[in-house]
Amino acid sequence: MGTVQKKELLERLEDQVESHIKDTIVLFQNRDDAFLNAPAANGGWSIAQCLDHLNSYGDHYLPRMREKLDAAPDVVKPGFTSTWFGAYFTSMMDPTTGKKKFKAFKGHIPKPQLDAAAVIAEFIRQQEDLLQLLRIAHRKDLDQSKVPISVMPLLRLKIGDVFQFLIAHNERHMQQAKRNLTTQSIY
Repeated sequence: MGTVQKKELLERLEDQVESHIKDTIVLFQNRDDAFLNAPAANGGWSIAQCLDHLNSYGDHYLPRMREKLDAAPDVVKPGFTSTWFGAYFTSMMDPTTGKKKFKAFKGHIPKPQLDAAAVIAEFIRQQEDLLQLLRIAHRKDLDQSKVPISVMPLLRLKIGDVFQFLIAHNERHMQQAKRNLTTQSIY
């Protein structure tokens, strides 16, 4: 839970978001609804459901993050210190450190059949918005602004922790969506 260089952290997160955008365009965009709505071989979520789940988190976090960043003064602060709680949440969601499966919270459970093209377009739009917020964050204090978490609004995380949690969560479900490609034998 030490202090990290803000520039390096934000650049790493930007790279992940850019990768999510690229993968979504290359692997999922322009596929038909049947393909994107096909349930996973193990009975898990379809590609469209994985991305719709992520969109529900974006619906909560992105406007709140924008509001906090827009209201925060520009500052020169080179470091960011994650809280214990923020680091724990991020670690739980990160696919390399958080191996436990979680049941989705109410309000974040996707419907079984979706307008997949609309889900994909919204996911790309949200990722582009997230990328813009990360770029704004370079000139803000990531320790000062706090955002309520979606499942317990009374709990608030530093915006730097929210960036890390949200992008780790996105990576977790992008990997899940990509696993559906291999089971459909069209990679």
